[in-house]
Amino acid sequence: MKRYPLFLDLAGRLVTVVGGGAVGVRKIRTLLKAGAKVTVISPVLKQKFPKARWIRRGYRRGDLRGARLVVAATNDLALNEKICADAKRRGLLVNCIAPPAAGNFIVPALIQRGGITLAISTGGASPAFAKRLRLDLERFLGRKYPALLKEMAKQRRGGGTAPYREGRSGGLSRAAETNNHE
Repeated sequence: MKRYPLFLDLAGRLVTVVGGGAVGVRKIRTLLKAGAKVTVISPVLKQKFPKARWIRRGYRRGDLRGARLVVAATNDLALNEKICADAKRRGLLVNCIAPPAAGNFIVPALIQRGGITLAISTGGASPAFAKRLRLDLERFLGRKYPALLKEMAKQRRGGGTAPYREGRSGGLSRAAETNNHE
């Protein structure tokens, strides 16, 4: 299946996560970091989040009302499929932990260093390979590229050090293309 990659602004948007196990907790954590208003529906929650609303019970029809995005993260495949079907009927974006094909989007492996965010996906073919690639790319990025980006952003705003000051885009483009920023 072909996918369209995007970075979604969830700040202040309601996201419903159904499931409070290890995977659900990981999803909740990243959604809160993105500024989403998270509601968790699960009888059990492995980690408490002061900024998330927790409804201590199983999923019920109508629980997705008001949500902009849904995550089905229970350990019950049939329930995940029901959650996904309900979300799709409402025209919502839904990520399904298992089976992934029940949802309408997948979440890639992420690398975040400074202002750089890289998303890695194998299209669901091998999450283990995506993780391995993420680890390799994290080593490659190191501290060099985030530091270069920080300097270039400063330059773009009109400050920064002299080597990057030759015209707003010309010098910055050349600086981005060169590999001599150790």
